[in-house]
Amino acid sequence: MPDAPVVIIGSGFGGLALAIRLQAAGVRTLLLDGRDQPGGRAGVFKDAGFTFDAGPTVITAPPCLEELFDVAGERLADHVDLLPVMPFYRLFWEDGDSFDYSNDLDDVRRQIAARRPEDVDGYRRFLTYAQSVFDEGYTRLAHEPFLDIWSMVRAAPQLVKLQAYRSVYDIVGRYIRDEHLRQAFSFHSLLVGGNPFTTSSIYTLIHVLERTWGVTFPRGGTGALVRALVALYERLGGTLRLSTPVERILVDNGAVTGVQVGDGSIIPAAAVASNADVVHTYRALLGHDPHGRDVAGALERQRFSMSLFLIYFGTKRQHPHLAHHNVIFGPRYRELLRDIFDHGTLADDFSLYLHAPTRTDATLAPEGCEAFYVLAPVPHLGHANPVDWATEGRRYADRILDALEARYIPSLRRDLVTERIFTPIDFRQQLNAHLGSAFSLEPLLTQSAWFRVHNRDGRLRGLYFVGAGTHPGAGVPGVVNSAKATAALMIGDLRARRCA
Repeated sequence: MPDAPVVIIGSGFGGLALAIRLQAAGVRTLLLDGRDQPGGRAGVFKDAGFTFDAGPTVITAPPCLEELFDVAGERLADHVDLLPVMPFYRLFWEDGDSFDYSNDLDDVRRQIAARRPEDVDGYRRFLTYAQSVFDEGYTRLAHEPFLDIWSMVRAAPQLVKLQAYRSVYDIVGRYIRDEHLRQAFSFHSLLVGGNPFTTSSIYTLIHVLERTWGVTFPRGGTGALVRALVALYERLGGTLRLSTPVERILVDNGAVTGVQVGDGSIIPAAAVASNADVVHTYRALLGHDPHGRDVAGALERQRFSMSLFLIYFGTKRQHPHLAHHNVIFGPRYRELLRDIFDHGTLADDFSLYLHAPTRTDATLAPEGCEAFYVLAPVPHLGHANPVDWATEGRRYADRILDALEARYIPSLRRDLVTERIFTPIDFRQQLNAHLGSAFSLEPLLTQSAWFRVHNRDGRLRGLYFVGAGTHPGAGVPGVVNSAKATAALMIGDLRARRCA
């Protein structure tokens, strides 16, 4: 089908980045999304004058976004204003301690020295280690597809040298002795769905991403970045169709031939790339094919990331003592994560991420008001005796709001203007996320690189993947780099087919 477009399923960051790269390379694409707005997890909703980003809020590694405009002959800065966020995170503990983490080394060293002077040198040595991981794991491998076992074998010596088999927390603990500081320098893996006690130490590279390029936030919210990417794609001649759910990927004689959408119509395709959940793709969209059923069954036996419980809310007064990004540690760290990842229980205590974007961009709320969302990591729905969120959702929200009011946002209940909750059930129903997982496959070493869903399926010709479930993994830099890897494969394969 030489005249058929490449069909991309899902307009999250991965799908948009892939569509832009293909379109800029002269490959005609059609981007389909079942929802009524683009962005996938990076959706937006508005209420009572407040604007809420539903998903990603920590934007790092802007060069991977700049590349998307570069390939189109444009500049990101002409379309998106990335505002610096300082500090990167304000961390709070139950004992009243706090810590501002940023790339201001002098300030970070001063705060470390106030807790444990010996850890200042430990932090220096930790950053040296993280730089080595960044050079190998991000600069060299993040956008390279791992399609066969030999690609993993070639990378293995360096991964062993970097002790990728150890966990993030283990590595941090080698250099840092103070427990609060260990938590401060290991929580980052939770940003990509990983338990710091089991996630590969490769993810310490996040520290270097932040130190190199800072933490930024798009003026107008993450949704403004999504809109800019959509506009770029459309300027390149691409077509985005919303409210068009894909029901089936069509296969004939071992090759993908098109998709069937919700109204029953069939769209022929030169190739199909899925930015949808990987289990949903194989189980629901390819369940009619033996290979699809086999891969879905194998994936369902793997470990998936935790889910999230979110409350979006707005208040009628501001709270300048808070930072843009706030991390609130509960009384337990290792034990709470064990409850979430291993036991699947909803504990009485919790740790929270509190997002206050109006600290950086006041336009996201009415004058004098504040927009927030608060996020609690919670078990996914695949554990024995999963949480009944229809019953527990309201109770859990009230517990979280009570805790915030007691310690961080005085008069919260009185000042509340709007509120909405989003549970693991919503992840499953609205985003087709397997088990309600918020980040797809858990980022274990044995589920990374070649062990993760490949950017190109090994059996069905013309089937590709982009997004959190494929290499290199979750997070905005991860899914955007997955698009770089997948685009290179697709462009090469399509050119080879034309020349055959």
